[in-house]
Amino acid sequence: MAVFLTDEWFVQVEEFGNEAGELNLPPALAAMVINLKVADGSETIEASFANGLLQRGLNDKATTTLVLDRDTLQSTVTNFDMNEIMGAFMSGKIRVEGDMSQLMALQTARPSTEQKELFKRIKSITTTA
Repeated sequence: MAVFLTDEWFVQVEEFGNEAGELNLPPALAAMVINLKVADGSETIEASFANGLLQRGLNDKATTTLVLDRDTLQSTVTNFDMNEIMGAFMSGKIRVEGDMSQLMALQTARPSTEQKELFKRIKSITTTA
């Protein structure tokens, strides 16, 4: 088990991603590169979503940045419920800086079977504390 967004967690996610191989992402997800600035108490964790995976650090190719808190991101990553994501956005828990069109593409993108399996594996090792 690894605590969400810790160095240990990012290492595990990277290993799982490497082991998973080709994720057969739909075009909207394959092309998506988004930076994340995650508030965790007084700390801000910088991460990015690219190639279907959450990675530590910002990505220079990203034109969109999401600003949100740790709990909102964890819920989004583990549940991947579009209604929950839209609710968080509408209530201001997720702020968008930059190109919003990538997020609009997410509404119709469906994760591949391979990506769903990878998410299940990541979820199985993720703890909150």
